[in-house]
Amino acid sequence: MLRVRCLRGGSRGAEAAHLIGAMLGRSVTGWVQKAFQSTSSAAAAQHHAVEEEAVTEPLQQECPVCSYNEWDPLEEVIVGRAENAHVPPFTVEVKANTYEKYWSFYQKHGGQSFPADHLKKAVVEIEEMCNILRHEGVTVRRPEPLDWSVSYTTPDFTSTGMYAAMPRDILLVVGNEIIEAPMAWRARFFEYRAYRPLIKEYFHKGAKWTTAPKPTMADELYDQDYPIRTVEDRHKLAAQGKFVTTEHEPCFDAADFIRAGRDLFVQRSQVTNYMGIEWMRRHLAPDFKVHIISFKDPNPMHIDATFNIIGPGLVLSNPDRPCRQVDMFKKAGWTIVKPPVPLIPDDHPLWMSSKWLSMNVLMLDEKRVMVDANETSIHKMFESLGIKTIKVNIRHANSLGGGFHCWTTDVRRRGTWQLFSSPLLTFSTFTV
Repeated sequence: MLRVRCLRGGSRGAEAAHLIGAMLGRSVTGWVQKAFQSTSSAAAAQHHAVEEEAVTEPLQQECPVCSYNEWDPLEEVIVGRAENAHVPPFTVEVKANTYEKYWSFYQKHGGQSFPADHLKKAVVEIEEMCNILRHEGVTVRRPEPLDWSVSYTTPDFTSTGMYAAMPRDILLVVGNEIIEAPMAWRARFFEYRAYRPLIKEYFHKGAKWTTAPKPTMADELYDQDYPIRTVEDRHKLAAQGKFVTTEHEPCFDAADFIRAGRDLFVQRSQVTNYMGIEWMRRHLAPDFKVHIISFKDPNPMHIDATFNIIGPGLVLSNPDRPCRQVDMFKKAGWTIVKPPVPLIPDDHPLWMSSKWLSMNVLMLDEKRVMVDANETSIHKMFESLGIKTIKVNIRHANSLGGGFHCWTTDVRRRGTWQLFSSPLLTFSTFTV
């Protein structure tokens, strides 16, 4: 039985050609044969083999990694772990990414475990989330449980670890390639270790594996005097394009990128600098385009609770953080949906994020979405779009810094061999 793992939303041309050509073998006909015609020497060798051999070639193993967008039918996903999660030390980059009302929490608990009762509830919630994903037909994989309390020292800094809760932050899948992000927080320097057994397995089964340049995270990477006492400070600095991370060396978190086939959108943020974006642009060119977009956001960090693409030409856009390039999306024929105000109570601890995790949803396909069970207003929004809601409660897990999109990295989405015919070439002016 022939199965071709392809996409809805674009492809990496040469690699897709190689994959399809290898799997179709001599049975290639029609437009596929014309599009992916082999060289004369390869054709001659193949002809010679047809005449002499009587042995059937073994079926090439299908690559387990293939995802080009955020909405094709989800088949396999990595879900993070809350176990052993530790509060990061209160360093300058952490301070710049958290709100003042929580600074005393970091000063008290930095380098220690998150509150035990809260963490226990988060673990239970994520286990239930995994069970529901399995019930929906999705294969669930998990990172290794590690001891994040261990202190480590490099020539440039000393820190303890944090967690392996948010695979979206560190792993970006583009086609059949897994890209390990370099990260920007010192507490997350060695976070990749929890995912290495999984990535090695995927590599052995045919996936590409790329590790972005690891920053030294020396003092020069951070503005040590970054003034962020008030929200007004943050708004002013963000409007000026000033962030706690400098351009000393490349850094980025994978969660600052969102995918739509051949087009990836990224924001310059507190954890992603222009050098990191440029590295990604060069690495993915020419088959993919990386477009910088920006928002009226006093504290940009990770794009998926600000601008979350949920279907072909369909995006959730945070009304509190409007996109400065939104008219370009509208001209390209996209539907812009503004999600309702979150319902999460003010007294619920969100040590590392905002209430807008309500829009940090995971699409299981174009017509199914995993969403917070408590956010009844967003349920109605999705229902009005003809999308079925898979309701799950992860409120305690939210406190660790992420919603459903953050807590997952999609490894494989089932697509069809067609290009997402979007006029996104109009975004070339925003390419890095």
